[in-house]
Amino acid sequence: MRNSKLLFLAFFFIGGTWAFEACNNGEQKTSSEGVEAAKEANDTSSVVAVDEADMNFAVKAADGSLAEVEMGKLGQEKATNPSIKEFAGMVVTDHSKANEELKTLATVKGIKLPLVVSEDHQHHLTDLTQTKANDFDKAYVDMMVEDHQKDVELFEEQAKNGKDAELKTFAVNTLPTLRKHLDAAKALKENLKK
Repeated sequence: MRNSKLLFLAFFFIGGTWAFEACNNGEQKTSSEGVEAAKEANDTSSVVAVDEADMNFAVKAADGSLAEVEMGKLGQEKATNPSIKEFAGMVVTDHSKANEELKTLATVKGIKLPLVVSEDHQHHLTDLTQTKANDFDKAYVDMMVEDHQKDVELFEEQAKNGKDAELKTFAVNTLPTLRKHLDAAKALKENLKK
């Protein structure tokens, strides 16, 4: 019964957050919404006792997934190769779904997640945005291989050593999708060499 109430509250707060974000869509995101702000908030205000490594996993996973969605949108917009556009669409769909699952878990556990991508990921996005059209496909695929390798490593570590059962399960359940993305990105990279 208690878990049902927590789940209801989580969905209630997430719905309110989405509505609030929709109203503020045109405003510039501030550093108070980023990774560092999330880490600082988590240091001082966890509702449920969650191990620091588990909190860090959640923050890094959210940051990576937010970045993948934004890069995927760029891929859908700027890629010239239809296979890359299709891959980018899959990335947006899958990472958006993972983001929602992670938001629900984080809300229940009192973990603050970043609402905007980290500075490092923002640099990647800026680089991609400024890439010339004829160079975009290669740059995008290279970045997807690199980022998904890091994602797989992060999620494997959580699946193996995570202390929070629900975050560990989230990592285990998300890994096949991340591996599928990595394999697809590697295949696209090979095809671009031909």
